[in-house]
Amino acid sequence: MTVLAPAAVSVVAPASCRDVPWARARELAHEAPNPLPARYVPLTRAAGLTLADVLCTPQPMPGFGTAAMDGYAVGPGTGPWQVRGAVRAGGAWTGGPLGTGDAVAISTGAPVPAGARAVVPLEQTERTGALVCGPAPADGKHIRRTGEDAPADVLLAPAGTRIGPALLGLAAACGHDTLPVRPRPRVRILVTGDELTHTGRPAPGQVRDALGPLLPPLIQTLGGETSAVHHISDRPHGSLAAAVQTMSYEDTDVTVVTGSTSAGTTDQLRALLADAGARWVVGAVACRPGHPQLLAQLPDGHWILGLPGNPYAALIAAHTLLAPLLAGLTGRSLPTLPRIPLTGDIRTAPGRTRLIPVTWDGATARPIGGHRPAFPHGAALADVFAAVASDWKPGQPAPLILLTG
Repeated sequence: MTVLAPAAVSVVAPASCRDVPWARARELAHEAPNPLPARYVPLTRAAGLTLADVLCTPQPMPGFGTAAMDGYAVGPGTGPWQVRGAVRAGGAWTGGPLGTGDAVAISTGAPVPAGARAVVPLEQTERTGALVCGPAPADGKHIRRTGEDAPADVLLAPAGTRIGPALLGLAAACGHDTLPVRPRPRVRILVTGDELTHTGRPAPGQVRDALGPLLPPLIQTLGGETSAVHHISDRPHGSLAAAVQTMSYEDTDVTVVTGSTSAGTTDQLRALLADAGARWVVGAVACRPGHPQLLAQLPDGHWILGLPGNPYAALIAAHTLLAPLLAGLTGRSLPTLPRIPLTGDIRTAPGRTRLIPVTWDGATARPIGGHRPAFPHGAALADVFAAVASDWKPGQPAPLILLTG
């Protein structure tokens, strides 16, 4: 573990890392990490994780010819057919191939006997004793042939695919019991600020901590898991460095520090990173709110991400840097943001991207209001965030950050 000596002065990031354009900051945060090592987990534990390798069919699908309807599997001829028996799903036909004029009662999913030319649906047939009549079917009608859905060794999903219910069902249908996955990155949260209170209504001079409750479910939604939440005092100076130094990194991949990212007298994070010899990825982002957000890597490989202390600014910064970082650690691609026409009374910020909460009806998006940096009212009601560039004009498309939770 890197030893971090407390520092007395704030240190800025290299010029190349300051005022990074918002879109470029997302790319840098995604490109910076190597994916976490892969592991195999049972299907019951794979939901929400990311495929670390391709998913392929180990055998043709289906593995044998099956009936697609309840009815009668019929051999050559136009009927009536002589019913020789029945085969049901989960069973097997042992009566040999069907010849001309033969039929077998069959259930959906049951193996089709050799020699069967088609399955006649039950509702189209009329049976009298051992004879069944019905329309002469086209060859292959209502039969799922071996390999019809997918041949053996065909690619079903590439590495980097997020595992949802449908993919779990697909893997199970193909006979997989485990999947190779990237684990969820483990994230420790350090909430700084002497003014913060954590229960009840804040007294004069105090502010209720909003980020302690906000960040763990957001991290879960973004593909990570919160390993711990700690509250760190601003005083004495060096308390943040001491807290980071004494914490084990064995159960954590990323440490998120809220507050302490600016250049004020109580802001310690930048000096801490400079003293540790950290590698800067992003030192500040040309956006509003959330400008002082940062991302750096300690010499031992641990990631430090700084979020502003104001709740809405921190939420924007988390979607700007934390979401791409977690995607990179899990081997997922950086999501392409949809661009939708944006309408309404919106002021741009010269040289910066403004991030505002908006409602989206599927065709256009419009601002919802209530997006002051310290008060996330609009964010709580928004469908998406719109990234409004400094040269945006009313009615033009703007990228949207989809809010999934």
